[in-house]
Amino acid sequence: MFREIRDHIINIVTSRLTVLMILFAFFAGVLLYRCFNLQIVNGEEYLNDFILQIEKTRDISSTRGRILDRNGNVLAENELAYSVKIEDVFESSRNKNAKVNDVVYRLIKLIEKNGDSVITDFKIIIDEDGDYAYSVDGTALLRFQADVLGYRTIDELSEEEKAMTAQELIEYLSSAKGFAIGQYEDPENTKTPFVPGKGYTKEEWLQMVTIRYAMNLTSFRKYVGTTVATNVSAETVAVIMENSDQLDGVSIVEDTVRHYIDSKYFAHVLGYTGKISSDELAELNDQVVTEGGLEDTYTINDVVGKSGIEAYMETTLQGTKGSEKVVVNNTGKVITILERKEAQPGADVYLTIDKDLTEAVYNIIEQKLAGLVASKIINAKEFNLPENAKSSSIKIPIYDVYFAMINNNILDRKHFEAEDAGETEKAVYAAYLEYKQGVYDRLTYELTEGATPYSKLSKEYQVYQSNIVSLLREEGVIMKELVDDNDATQTAWAKEEVISLKEYLQYCIAMNWIDVSKLDLNDKYSDSTEVYDKLLEYTINAIDHTTEFQKRFYKYMLLNDKITGKQICMLLCEQQVVDIPAEDEEALYSGKLSAYQFMMNRINNLEITPAQLALDPCNASVVITDVNTGDVLAMVSYPGYDNNKMANTVDAEYYAQLNADKSSPQLNFATQYKAAPGSTFKIVSATAGLLENVINLQSRVNCVGTFTEITPSPRCWKISGHGYENVTSAIKDSCNYFFYNVGYQLATRTGSYNEEAGLDTLSKYADLYGLTDKSGVEIGEYAPDISTKDPVRSAIGQGSNSYTTVGLARYVTTIANSGTCYNLTLLDKTTDSQGNLLKEYHAEVRNQIDLPQEYWDAFHLGMRQVVENKKYFNDLAVNAAGKTGTAEQTASRPNHALFICYAPYENPEIAIATRIPFGYSSDYAAQFTRDIIKYYYGLAEEDDLITGTADTLDNAVSNEM
Repeated sequence: MFREIRDHIINIVTSRLTVLMILFAFFAGVLLYRCFNLQIVNGEEYLNDFILQIEKTRDISSTRGRILDRNGNVLAENELAYSVKIEDVFESSRNKNAKVNDVVYRLIKLIEKNGDSVITDFKIIIDEDGDYAYSVDGTALLRFQADVLGYRTIDELSEEEKAMTAQELIEYLSSAKGFAIGQYEDPENTKTPFVPGKGYTKEEWLQMVTIRYAMNLTSFRKYVGTTVATNVSAETVAVIMENSDQLDGVSIVEDTVRHYIDSKYFAHVLGYTGKISSDELAELNDQVVTEGGLEDTYTINDVVGKSGIEAYMETTLQGTKGSEKVVVNNTGKVITILERKEAQPGADVYLTIDKDLTEAVYNIIEQKLAGLVASKIINAKEFNLPENAKSSSIKIPIYDVYFAMINNNILDRKHFEAEDAGETEKAVYAAYLEYKQGVYDRLTYELTEGATPYSKLSKEYQVYQSNIVSLLREEGVIMKELVDDNDATQTAWAKEEVISLKEYLQYCIAMNWIDVSKLDLNDKYSDSTEVYDKLLEYTINAIDHTTEFQKRFYKYMLLNDKITGKQICMLLCEQQVVDIPAEDEEALYSGKLSAYQFMMNRINNLEITPAQLALDPCNASVVITDVNTGDVLAMVSYPGYDNNKMANTVDAEYYAQLNADKSSPQLNFATQYKAAPGSTFKIVSATAGLLENVINLQSRVNCVGTFTEITPSPRCWKISGHGYENVTSAIKDSCNYFFYNVGYQLATRTGSYNEEAGLDTLSKYADLYGLTDKSGVEIGEYAPDISTKDPVRSAIGQGSNSYTTVGLARYVTTIANSGTCYNLTLLDKTTDSQGNLLKEYHAEVRNQIDLPQEYWDAFHLGMRQVVENKKYFNDLAVNAAGKTGTAEQTASRPNHALFICYAPYENPEIAIATRIPFGYSSDYAAQFTRDIIKYYYGLAEEDDLITGTADTLDNAVSNEM
C-alpha cells in the first residue's frame, strides 16, 4: 500500500500537468507581486510617469478699468458673469472634425435653449435679404480674408481671393479639407461629394463656422479655451454642467462682461469692446513696447476696445495681466497650479463730458425733431414740390409715414406669414402676394412683349425698372466697368429714357456687357436668345430675394389702395410694436380715430421716434465746449444705439438691424458727418477781409440782391437786397452779398480775378480757426474739406467747404474766447482702481489768433444781434451770441440747419454747435440750442424742458445760405 502511495506521488510529481501547474502558480505569484508593486507600492509614481505632463504658463485676464464722466458718474463698468468655453481636447484622427462639430452643435442648442446666444464676432453676418454678407469693407475686409486664408499680409491675396463673396468664404472654411461642416451628398457614402452647410440652417452654419474658426486660432495652445458664449444665465450653466460628460472640452468659467450705463446716450463716444483682430494684435503689442511694456502682452484671445474711448484708451483701461504656472496633461487638462501672479486692474478713465447734460441734450433733440417732423406732415398720399418752390416748402405726406413702418423695419414683415399672424397681418400678406404676382407678370410682359419706352412707363414701373438695372450692376451681372457711358444706346437708356428695358438688356448682351457666368446656362456658347431668357429668369429671382425691392411693393400698395393706412396702424397694434393707449386702439378699430390722427398721436407722444421714421429730418448732433479750457462738455449724436449689444460678443441680429436702419444710428453725426457750414463760415471771411485789408470796420457795401461781378451771378437770400452793410450788420443780417464781395476782393487783389489766390487766402484764415484739420477729440473723426472752388460762394460757406459739427464747435470756441484755438479733448484724468490720481489731461492750445480787439468786438456784436433778432430768445435770462447757417445739399430735400453760439455774451463760458441734417432752416437749430442753454443754466424746470413728448417749434424765418 505504501508502494502504491509512493508510485502515485511519483506519478503526480513527474506528470507534465503538475509541472505546468507549478509553472502557472509561479508566474501567477510573480504577476501578483508585480501588480502589487505597480499599483500599490509605486502606483502614483508610475501613473505620473505615464501621463504626459507639461508645465505651461497661462495668462490671467485683468479687470478692465471703468469710464466715468467729469463728475464721477459711471458710464462703463464690468459685471461678473459666467462664460462658456471650449478647449480643443480632441485627439487627431479622421473623425476629429465630426466629433468637434457634434459637440459644438449640441453646445449651441443647449445655450440657445435657455434664451442665451453664442458669439457672433465673425466678420460675416446674415443681411436683410437672408444672405451672407461681410460686416467690414476696404482694408479691414482684405485683412479678414487674408487671416482666413492663412496669409500674413493682404498683398499675398490674389485678385480672385479678394473677390471671394461671404458665401464662398463660408463654404471654403466648411469644406471637407477645412472644418467639414456639412454632409456628404449620400451620408452613407463618403465617396460622394461633400456639401458644405448641408444639414444646417444659415444661422446654425454661421454659428458653427464662427466657433470653429475661433477654436482654430488657438489650436496650438490646447490649454487655452475659446469663448463660445458670455453672460449666460444660471439655467444655461446648470444644463451644461448636467451634460458635461457628453461635452468634451466644455467648461463654465467666471468672467466679467462690459456693461454700459444709459448706453444710447454715450455709445458714439465710448465705443465698445470686442475680440482682438490680427491687425489690432500687432498694433497694440507695438504700442505696448513703445510705452516700455513687454512684447506679446496681447494675445489672439484678448478683448479690446474696438472704437471710441474704449479703443483710444485701450492700453490704459486694459490693465496688466496676471499669470499662473500650471501642469497640464496630454489632453490639455490642468492637473495642478504651481504658482500664481495676480492681475492688476486697468486704470479708471474720467471724461470731460457731463452725463446729465448729455442725456438732457439728447432728449431735447429727440423732442424737437419729433415736433419738427410732425409740423411737416400733411394728410395726403403724395407731395410734389411746385416748380421754383424752395426746399423749405417740402412736406411729408402721411402715406410716407405709413410706408416708413415697413421701410425702416418698425413692423416685422416676416411675421405677416407666421402661423400665429393676426387677422390684419394675414390680410396684408395676402394682398402683398397678389400684388407682387401682378407686378411680376407686368415686368415679364414688358421684358418679353411690351417693350414700353422708359419715359412712357408709370412712375411706379420706372422705379422698378431702374432698380432692376441697379441691382444687376451691383451683382456684377451687368459689368459696369465695361459699360461705355458715351455709347448711344447707353445714353438712350440712362439719360434720354427713350428705349425700353428689354432693348437695353438685349443691347448689353450684344455688347458683351453681361457676365454670363452668373447665369444658369447649360452651354457656355449659348446664343443671345438663350442668354436673354436666363437673364430674365435671373432678374425675377433676384428681385424676389431683394428686401428693398419687396418693400417697395408696399409703398405702391398703399398709393394704389390695395392696403390702407388704417391697416398699417392696426399692424402696429397687432405686433405690439409700441405701447399704445387702450383708448386710441379702441378708437382706431371703431373708426372714431382716423389713421392719420392715430399716427400723429404716436409721433407726438414719441411712441414712434424720428429715428424710427427715418424721414427728413431724423438726425442731429450737438457739441458743447468749455471755451476757456477746450474741454468737451457734451457730444451728442442722434440717434444712438445700444453698445451693450455690440460689446463682449456682437449680437448678430441687432448688428444686422443697425446696418439696415435708414437713420444710420452707428454713425457719429458729431464727428463722422460733414456738410457745408453755410453762413456760420462768415466769421472766417470777415477775418480774412479785415486782415487782408480788402475791408475795414467802416467799409459799407450796398447789397442790391444780385452780385453781378461774376457769372453766373449769385444772389443774396434777401432778393431785394439789404442796402448798405458793414461787417457787423452783415453778420447780423447774414448778408450774402457783403461776403460775396469779400470773396471777390480776396481773389482780385492782383488786379484780375484769380480764383486760386482767393481760395488760398480763405484757407489760410480758416486754418487759424482750426477748420483745416481735425478738432483734436480722441475718437474717430472725419477730416474737414476746405473749399477748392469758387471763392465768391466759398466766402458764405458754400463751394466745397465741408465740416463736422465738432469742427464747428472748435471754431465757435475760438470765436467765443477771442482767439485761442484748442485741440479739443474728451479726457479729464485717469486714476487707479483705488482712486489715486495717475494723470491729468488738458486741451492743448493749437494756435492763437492775433486780432485787434475792435475786430473781435465787431464779430461778437454782430453775433449778439443775430440772437437779439430771434424772438424765441427773448425770454432767455442769459445773453447769448450766435450765428445761423443754412446749407443746401439738393433741391429735392430740405436744407441743412446749423447754429453756432456761446454764452454768456458778456463773459463766455460755453460754446455750442448744433446741426440738423436736412433740418429745413437754421431757426430750428437755434431753437434746439436755446433750450439747451436753458437747461445748462437752470433757466427752466427740467420737467418743463424734457417732457417725453414732441415739442412745438416756432416758425422758421431764416433763409440765409
